[in-house]
This record gives sequence, C-alpha cells and structure tokens, in this order.
Amino acid sequence: MTVIFDSFQREPPPGFRGLQPDIPITFYARHLPHWRQEGATYFVTFRLNDALSPQHLRKLVELKRQWEVKNPGPKTEELWEQYAREVTSKIEDWLDAGYGACHFGQPRHSQLLADALRHYQGARCNVRCFIVMPNHAHAVIRPLEDFDLEDTLGLIKGYVARQINRQRNATGTLWEQESYDRIIRDLRHLENVNRYIGRNGLKARLHPEKYRRWIDPEWQASGWGFEE
Repeated sequence: MTVIFDSFQREPPPGFRGLQPDIPITFYARHLPHWRQEGATYFVTFRLNDALSPQHLRKLVELKRQWEVKNPGPKTEELWEQYAREVTSKIEDWLDAGYGACHFGQPRHSQLLADALRHYQGARCNVRCFIVMPNHAHAVIRPLEDFDLEDTLGLIKGYVARQINRQRNATGTLWEQESYDRIIRDLRHLENVNRYIGRNGLKARLHPEKYRRWIDPEWQASGWGFEE
C-alpha cells in the first residue's frame, strides 16, 4: 500500500481509537504476525482461498524461507513488523490482479458479504468502512469489549461461505484461513487506510459494478468520507 501523509490535521471520527502506548499489546504469529490491543481499531484484509496463483504462493513460501535464513533464532516483533509490511504490500498488488473464481465480482455475492460485515454492527463490533473486491475485502473494524476480532471475522466468513456454497450447490473451503490485520496507529495512518479502501476499485481498474464499498454515515458526516 502506498503511504501518503497529508500536512493538515483532522478531528478523529466518532468511535476511533488508534494504538495506545499505555495499554498492553499482545502478539502472536502464525504464517503472519498479529498484534492485539483492547479497544483498538484494525485495518483488516481477508481473501478467497484461490485469490493467489500457485506462482504467487510459491513466491510467498520462498520469501518466508529467505527471511528465516536471514533472521535465524527468535524473531523480535520488529522483525515480524518488517516481514508483515513486505508480505502485505506484495499480496495487495497480486489480489488486485483478480485471480481465481472472484465470487464477489457477482453483485449478489458482494451484497451478501457487505450485509454480513454490517450484521454485527453495534453488537460485536463497529465496522466503519469496507470495500468488497472480486476476490478479497478490506475493512476498518473495532471489536467491542469482550469480543475478539478473529471470532467475529470467523462468524462473518463462515456465514458467507455457507450461503455461497449453497447457491452454487458446492462444498469445500471458500476463504483463506488467515486474515491480514494491523492496528491503525493514529489519524494519519487512518487517513491512508481510508484513502486506500476508497480508491482500491479504481486502483485495480475495475468497473464500479465489480466492487462494493461502504462507509459509516457517522464518519461520512464528520468529514471522513471517501475521497473521489
């Protein structure tokens, strides 16, 4: 993702909370690193399981191998942060190429995911904006107290997978299991994320019918709408 910082300052949108230095952070790593902080807002990317080509999957395996050779022994969070930036930047470009079945290029399926993302609004989480691309989605999400980001995403993805498989009379795994998520650090980081989500369809050169985006009306009214 291209990082662009504006010189002006904005008031924070309703309900946003970035990374807080005085609140503990928990960390764990699977194929990718994940940081968690109570009350934080996250930039989340999740994709269909066929959204990357075999060639790109092999490149990811080789990238991980090279990183581990270069960094033997215990991995610090700083090293994981560097690795995550490199991996997610590559993956975002590859996803926009539109590989795979691209179920969400169909309006009924993109609407299904859009509705599912808003289903738990105010109950388990607050979703502030999102874009549904043909083979992946980006969202800004703040889990509510006592609800984990992973659990809520699992419910959303599980429901969508069951519905699409039922409509297609198919079985099997629809989603890549692990999502990509980052705590949004501050308002400038949020501004970059918001801009990226708003422009992702244009960046991928998609017709507007091939993607679906949404932003919380409260954020829109507070001046945090998508830039056209």
